[in-house]
Amino acid sequence: MRKVYFLLLMVIASLQGFAAEQPRLTADAPDVVVSGDQFRLVFTVNSQDIKDFRAPSISGFDVLMGPSRSQQSNIQIINGKRTSSSSTAFTYILMAGKEGTYTIPAASIEVDGKKIFSNTIQIKVLPPDKTGNSGSNNGGGSASSSRGQVAGSRITNNDLFITATASKTRVHEQEAILLTYKVYTLVNLRQLVGKMPDLKGFHTQEVPLPQQKTFSLEHYKGRNYNTTVWSQYVLFPQQTGKLEIPSITFEGIVAQQTISDDPFDAFFNGGGYIEVKKKIVTPKVTIDVLPLPSKPAGFSGAVGEFKLSSSINSTDVKTNDAVTVKLTLSGTGNMKLISAPEVNFPQDFEVYDPKTTDNTKLTNAGVSGTKTFEYLAIPRHAGEFKIPSVEFSYFDLKSNSYKTLKTEEYTVKVAKGKGNADQVIADFTNKESVKMLAKDIRFIKLGDTSLIPKGDFFFGTLGYWIWYLIPFVLFVAFVVVYRKQAKENANVAKVKTKKANKVAAKRMKLAGKLLAENKKNEFYDEVLKALWGYISDKLSIPVSQLSKDNIEMELSRYGVSENLVKEFIDTLNECEFARYAPGNENEAMDKVYSASVEVISKMENSIKH
Repeated sequence: MRKVYFLLLMVIASLQGFAAEQPRLTADAPDVVVSGDQFRLVFTVNSQDIKDFRAPSISGFDVLMGPSRSQQSNIQIINGKRTSSSSTAFTYILMAGKEGTYTIPAASIEVDGKKIFSNTIQIKVLPPDKTGNSGSNNGGGSASSSRGQVAGSRITNNDLFITATASKTRVHEQEAILLTYKVYTLVNLRQLVGKMPDLKGFHTQEVPLPQQKTFSLEHYKGRNYNTTVWSQYVLFPQQTGKLEIPSITFEGIVAQQTISDDPFDAFFNGGGYIEVKKKIVTPKVTIDVLPLPSKPAGFSGAVGEFKLSSSINSTDVKTNDAVTVKLTLSGTGNMKLISAPEVNFPQDFEVYDPKTTDNTKLTNAGVSGTKTFEYLAIPRHAGEFKIPSVEFSYFDLKSNSYKTLKTEEYTVKVAKGKGNADQVIADFTNKESVKMLAKDIRFIKLGDTSLIPKGDFFFGTLGYWIWYLIPFVLFVAFVVVYRKQAKENANVAKVKTKKANKVAAKRMKLAGKLLAENKKNEFYDEVLKALWGYISDKLSIPVSQLSKDNIEMELSRYGVSENLVKEFIDTLNECEFARYAPGNENEAMDKVYSASVEVISKMENSIKH
């Protein structure tokens, strides 16, 4: 079996190698050139075992040189696998003649006894600049190949500008318009920044374009520019009248060449480049939006060209089984703005909101593709029911008239199934109506009516006024307490004094954990913070301004006895001494902890504010 697999792999590899080695002859040249410019025409074949190369007859161009033959070989070894390739190129140097579009026919060559042909090439020749400055730009592949400017020279609006063009300037409401911003440059444009403003009266969608812009030559108003489409938008006008697309201000960065004073550098194109900023303002565009003709009943608001189809999952079901109707709308137009058509299910069906699947994409003509609407309904009673056809009206741009599309009508046979069908069903397509099945307007209930004697009301009674008074009293009490609390909180020193014991207790609790973990240095740090921090908060003196001397003086002012003051100072000293004293560390830490807790507790009862 392994041998069979090995043979199969060998056959596949040989077939792939054979396909890769198929001889090809490729012709390559720029798409656009300027009259009087020189450019290369290259025919490349992926083999060196060739003979009898026959060039095509080249008309519209002067052959300055060629064909010159060159060969190239390439060998690669990747992961131990060796691959090789070879090619032969035949190069012509041509000069463009009169303006026009010319086709270079296919060339032929014989490879391994087999004759193969190249592709044909179409080249557009532009007239030279009227200013006489034709850019020797071989096809203008990118902005960097555009004509440069010497630093200091002024960049005019004819050297770099952006056009704004609309595919249509007279449209109907909701008709798609393609808005294109195109860059024209004679200078070395390096960067361009600009943002599309919010357009009033339009629904706007941006056409995705490549981030890397490719420039090509175009003859415009007597000059040959490097051009590229910078951005495109599809607009759907939402109102009638003359709507204006405002101008946009772009900021371009242009590279200008600097000329070196050193003749040696100048000989070798020395000097480098500097970057110059240039503001570019696009022109305004005015769109004349015509109103749609008198709208027929049931008009969906769709404008474009559409088709509508429908399907149903089954026409023979049982009660409480699901029935799915699917509508598929396809075409081109304002697809994003089209809502789900209404399907009129029988009243005995419980209907759910439709599910919409959007398979559309943005094109130059608008939004194209399909939108699928799935409607789920559950029959609750047995019988034969009809689901009428769905009508979809839209404005057709080709005929400038309204058209109505219709789906087929479905007859659904519902057999008795399991479950209770005698229930209230909500018609979810019209949430205003909630119907009781198999019944009409309910009769007014008679009898068992209790009446209240005239004048016997809750209004004006004692209970009525109490219900008013109690919330008012609670509100006043809340305001008084809140104002008192706010006033106390405004006094920062007083708040600190009140919370001093809580803060010290938290620190001593943390010190207790550090004591249990036998973390000596951290324990003494936390106890000292608790003692100094407590006195700082109680006396409203920053820790940085406290000393043992002024602690004694301040505590005496607050009516603390001399013995307690001495005990507090001794506790501070003992904490500082025990930290570095030799002996039983655990016993010393326990003693300091107990003394600190005790002195803080005594101090809390002694300090009077």
